[in-house]
Amino acid sequence: MRCLSSKNLFDNTKNDLLVCPLQIWAGGNGPNRRLLWASLLPVVMSVDLRGTMLEVGVRNSENEVTGTLPLDEAVFGLAISKPLLHEVIQMQLASERQGTASTKTRAFVSGGGRKPWKQKGTGRARAGSNRSPIWRGGAVIFGPQPRSYAYSITKKKSRKALYTALSSKVQEGALFVVDAWPAGDLKTKTMAAFLKRANLEKQILLIVSDDWERLHRAARNLPRVKQIGLRDMNVYDVIRSDKLMISRDDLIRLQEGKRESA
Repeated sequence: MRCLSSKNLFDNTKNDLLVCPLQIWAGGNGPNRRLLWASLLPVVMSVDLRGTMLEVGVRNSENEVTGTLPLDEAVFGLAISKPLLHEVIQMQLASERQGTASTKTRAFVSGGGRKPWKQKGTGRARAGSNRSPIWRGGAVIFGPQPRSYAYSITKKKSRKALYTALSSKVQEGALFVVDAWPAGDLKTKTMAAFLKRANLEKQILLIVSDDWERLHRAARNLPRVKQIGLRDMNVYDVIRSDKLMISRDDLIRLQEGKRESA
């Protein structure tokens, strides 16, 4: 195994250990290029788990294993495709760009309707407007205009990328399944203690379908904790999180949804 540099990060070599951050160029040329250093794809091994029995432990509110739950290999047992993950994450980041950069061309700059001086006889260079791009205070040539950077990929590819990201978390042991969310009047202090008992102190992604408002009120002020809906799961949030927390019922719904869409 070897550390992948930015040049060979997405080659097709198997059994590579990724400990280098993923570099994604987010547009622009020359000095205006922005390099997004995101710790995506953290310590992922290209291991093919197909043909093996996958299961995950189910824990209670006291972080005690109370049982196991089998995992669908079509969702959690895929081999890691680094080029696929890169393509989908790049699409997501591009779609999130505001695209509000705007400059004024000659059509938008006010003034400049009068010719500064006559065409001949002054010894000066000919000029037709003081709003020419070569004049101070003039227009901008080929400047950026507000536009959308969003584009789409096929649903099949997007779905496979999500299942690949979930498979990588299973390989890392980063999938935490709870029997049920804490009951009663859930407060931020109670939620923080619940996560501490589970030894979840890094970037945590809560995947929730039921009790959204109750869990959102309890977790929204906790640092490094993000909550998304089961239907809103995406590759970027899954990959950039250190731990995924989901309830037993939601995990079953996720796997049943895969079977229905197959």
